[in-house]
Amino acid sequence: MPHSQTLLCLDIGSGTQDVLYFMPDRELENCPKFILPSPARIVGQQIDALRKKEKDVYLYGHNMGGGFTFAVRRHLQAGLRVAAHPEAALAIGDDLNRVRAMGIELIEDCPLGYSPVHLADFDPGFWRPFLGMAGLEYPEGVLACVQDHGFHPGQSNRISRFKFWDRFLEADQGRVEKLLFTSPPSMMTRLTSLKQCIGPGMVSDTGAAALLGALFDPEVEELSRQRGVCVVNVGNSHTVAFLVHDGRVRSIYEHHTGLLNGQKLWEHLTLFRQGNLANEDVFEDNGHGCSVGTMREVPGGFEPVVVLGPRRGMLEGFDVRFVSPGGDMMLAGAFGMLKGVGMTRCDCG
Repeated sequence: MPHSQTLLCLDIGSGTQDVLYFMPDRELENCPKFILPSPARIVGQQIDALRKKEKDVYLYGHNMGGGFTFAVRRHLQAGLRVAAHPEAALAIGDDLNRVRAMGIELIEDCPLGYSPVHLADFDPGFWRPFLGMAGLEYPEGVLACVQDHGFHPGQSNRISRFKFWDRFLEADQGRVEKLLFTSPPSMMTRLTSLKQCIGPGMVSDTGAAALLGALFDPEVEELSRQRGVCVVNVGNSHTVAFLVHDGRVRSIYEHHTGLLNGQKLWEHLTLFRQGNLANEDVFEDNGHGCSVGTMREVPGGFEPVVVLGPRRGMLEGFDVRFVSPGGDMMLAGAFGMLKGVGMTRCDCG
């Protein structure tokens, strides 16, 4: 961990952004923490407010989380016009022809009479005054994570997302220190845009940050080295699980949380830990899939199942361990990115 730097650590989800302001001269428990509405939710509220004023909208800025798309559809259904810069339109969909088919005009400049709405997962123009009002200086580096499905025009985003995990298991050999990026893979367009916005710092996928968050707990990290563990993050939208042993991820599973219940998830995890869960079975169940990297026998058979995430209660009553990295489960991703920076031994400047 770079002890000499102040770091703004953001886990940016669909509903909230969970934030840790790391100060090297303070105990971690005394560092400022915030739970704020997500950028996508803020954008959606701005569009809804403009709809009530019967204003046409122009979207510009960067690729970001598309959680505001429902507000765009409400705007169009109200008979109002929506235009977008082609770069900003990627937040709505990779296939720009389908974006046009929604009724959105793609244009480089804001049309006369339209109200501009800026898109970005990270905006220094928001953070500088916000931190200033809290008496905090703008950080020397930023660590931020978002969920990125990858660039996939004409293809299921479930397939393209697992290409990202396959690349990690194969090219990076599942090494956990490779889960943070100063230069994200080109296919991960949302992470690339996020890195451009934050400037000095590193970015990560939210699932990867959750895994690193679990390893932030010293007991979990030691178990992962001795016996191997199964780390499960039950998020609001996605559930992702990792088999980890001796600093490497051996296998990855991801599904949509809304299609799972406790019993079904536990059955999947049991097969997953045995190496018997087929990618096709998960995909045909409308999940993302299951990738097996260098799967092999480990002393504990990945028996300890460590669970975190806002929907973690789904596994209440099963043989699992609930963890709260750094004493705050909602900040697991932020603590995880701090963990990852220390593992990469990379200065964020």
